[in-house]
Amino acid sequence: MTTDLDQLRTDLLGAIDAAAGLEPLEAVRVHALGKQGTITGLLKTLGGMSPEARQVEGPRIHSLREAVTEALASRKAGLEKAALDARLASETIDMTLPVDSVPAGSVHPVSQVMDELAEIFADLGFAVATGPEIEDDWHNFTALNIPETHPARAMHDTFYFPREADGSQKYLLRTHTSPVQIRTMVANKPPIRIIAPGRVYRSDSDATHTPMFHQIEGLVIDKGITLGHLKWTLETFLKAFFERDDIVLRLRPSYFPFTEPSAEVDVGFTWQNGKRVIGGDPRKSDNGGWMEVLGSGMVHRKVIESCGLDPEEWQGFAFGTGVDRLAMLKYGMDDLRAFFDGDLRWLKHYGFSALDVPTLSGGVGA
Repeated sequence: MTTDLDQLRTDLLGAIDAAAGLEPLEAVRVHALGKQGTITGLLKTLGGMSPEARQVEGPRIHSLREAVTEALASRKAGLEKAALDARLASETIDMTLPVDSVPAGSVHPVSQVMDELAEIFADLGFAVATGPEIEDDWHNFTALNIPETHPARAMHDTFYFPREADGSQKYLLRTHTSPVQIRTMVANKPPIRIIAPGRVYRSDSDATHTPMFHQIEGLVIDKGITLGHLKWTLETFLKAFFERDDIVLRLRPSYFPFTEPSAEVDVGFTWQNGKRVIGGDPRKSDNGGWMEVLGSGMVHRKVIESCGLDPEEWQGFAFGTGVDRLAMLKYGMDDLRAFFDGDLRWLKHYGFSALDVPTLSGGVGA
């Protein structure tokens, strides 16, 4: 059998080397190692041999199988590489051809401005806080120094849920993100420095108002906080957002139930080519004016007390503005209703690329 095995090894290895393609190579594999293959048949004969013969022939047959298996794998790899090289040599791509246009989405201006605001306030040390859009009466009104008989409740045009069985009014769609401030003060020990962006709801609709809009509020609670800290924070924020160093603010006395004293904040603007551009000092030019951008004030001591804090120890300021309004002012939009129409032409014109990532010091133009 020794001579037969040597001849079989020579024949099989020669057939493997001579295989011109994967199909002929597979035929050799089946002939040698298939269920009815020659090597498979030799392995089956080991069971009928005497122990002495099996001890001699067994290693030779297994050695033959391993040699054939390795040769098959090596030849297959060589044939596959040759086929790939031939394909790469014959197939070419013209990289100068224009790429087919693919419909691309865009980032909505509101989402973009939200990201810009978060980045700017992160640089000022503010964290982002969130809360539920369906609120209870205490967080939305009472804790903010707006008791049940307070006229400010009528000012908010609130969407109420049906009354409870006992006639009480328990739930509503939040009219501002101020409840997030309350929840933060109740759950956390000062110092606190947060912004609260999110959707809010009021029954109002025209070119500059919608029943649902986006708001961002800020809150700072610490020791020794003054109006000076508030003015510096707002001035720094608006300079970064509008990406101009000539931002001039005017604080006008106003009224909010949850702050005392309270102030409306106006920003100076100038007319350029028939458009209103934020920046410049209206007091030094006849070609400008003031525009209200947000409300602010020192947190009312009753609000601080409602959250379980001592107003003699802790003071703070708060401010709030509409994200949609900021987007309109910065990017030249004139109708708030278009924000929610879903008009693809509008979105293509005002939308942002996903690569327009805001920076810590400003918006996409910084």
